[in-house]
Amino acid sequence: MGEVVLEAELVSVQVGVPRTVGLVDVTDPMDQVWTTGFFKEPVAGSVRLGRVNLAGDGQADLQNHGGPEKAVNVYPGEHYPYWERDLGLQALPCGSFGENFTTEGLLEADVCIGDVFKIGDALVQLSQPRQPCWKLVRRWRVKDLALRVQQTGRTGWYFRVLREGHVQAGAKLRLIERLHPEWTVAAANDVMHQCSHDLEAARALATCPALSVRWKESLAKRVATGTAASTSARLEGTDE
Repeated sequence: MGEVVLEAELVSVQVGVPRTVGLVDVTDPMDQVWTTGFFKEPVAGSVRLGRVNLAGDGQADLQNHGGPEKAVNVYPGEHYPYWERDLGLQALPCGSFGENFTTEGLLEADVCIGDVFKIGDALVQLSQPRQPCWKLVRRWRVKDLALRVQQTGRTGWYFRVLREGHVQAGAKLRLIERLHPEWTVAAANDVMHQCSHDLEAARALATCPALSVRWKESLAKRVATGTAASTSARLEGTDE
């Protein structure tokens, strides 16, 4: 196989720190108080990308979000027109899905686990697909939105940071190394969410060296027990 040439644009960079929103003494779950780092705002100019996050960024639930293997949440801007039509919303701004990087030129079928990209003077590596959670539901007040994101495969993904540096909107993402061409994000999503009874596929994906530890553990547990873990807490209420 020849060298893969892949280049995309970093359309927008978003950061945000956790904040508490909602109302007390209400019965509608959509209106109840919750603390989240989901709300991200665009950054103008250069921003420092460290090992665990961008300068000025933070997560409320550090057990399930953030950290070295989820340092950057990435979402393809190409998906926004689909969601605007599907949800009946107008002109969703970058960051509407809680992402740090909104990109153009990369889709889940184009990128692979372990792909190394250069952005500015930083190096990042794709660690796992994003697993949408109930915070998408609360943000857009659509009860099954997280499930719909998962089912469509329009999930986005996470980067770990191999070399710290500075990034900014308008920069190019250039693929410099592809380690596991067999494991696109789309293929990994299929194994995790669409083919949960295929234990051989789960075993194969779990052995991918560049896959995040959390995904490896989840898949290994599936293989050992013969049963996929329940997703209801993540999709509908609180992360496990």
